[in-house]
Amino acid sequence: MSISMEVKLWNDKREREMYDNFAELYAIIKATESLEKAYVRDIISPKEYELECQKLIAHFKTLASTLKDTVPSIERFADTYKMECSAAINRLVISGVPATVEHRVAAAANTSNSAAMVAGCVQFFITAMDSLKLGMLAVDEVHPLLSDIYGSLNKLTILPPDFEGKTQVNGWMTRLSKMGASYVLTEQEARQLNFELESLYNSFIASLPNADMIE
Repeated sequence: MSISMEVKLWNDKREREMYDNFAELYAIIKATESLEKAYVRDIISPKEYELECQKLIAHFKTLASTLKDTVPSIERFADTYKMECSAAINRLVISGVPATVEHRVAAAANTSNSAAMVAGCVQFFITAMDSLKLGMLAVDEVHPLLSDIYGSLNKLTILPPDFEGKTQVNGWMTRLSKMGASYVLTEQEARQLNFELESLYNSFIASLPNADMIE
């Protein structure tokens, strides 16, 4: 007679959620490693690579923020599970942007702006979009993020003088300035702002030199 026993990895709902998050983090890192290798080997087009990489980075940032107390070091997490995903760690933890964006940042830096200025603008966009997704919706939280983007865009001489991003970001800043600091954006307002930021980010990236590489 055979006796089967069910072995549980968790004792309660909280532990189960933690292991589920671990599994998701593992999957994101593995997927990013595979994507990086596919891009280097020209198995995937730059445009497809950038789109998928942006999704993975966004998911990673959200999950890493959730797990910051239980997984303080992504590198240690990868070592613990013997993942051997150096390319993924570089992309997700160190760089934070797709390789195609890094290439365009470098190209832009070679024209008239420093790499730090272009990369800084990219990071301001990403930080603002991530913050909205994480529920940072109070005016005194959102306004400084938009101010960073606006200031950074104005310093970039490679952009057209009439770049729509400047006008739209400034419009949101003006709108928020009329609200109280403690006012919290509604779900609809936050969704609209995030949509516009994503559109402006894509327009910004497309306006950098050599943007035709992802067409």
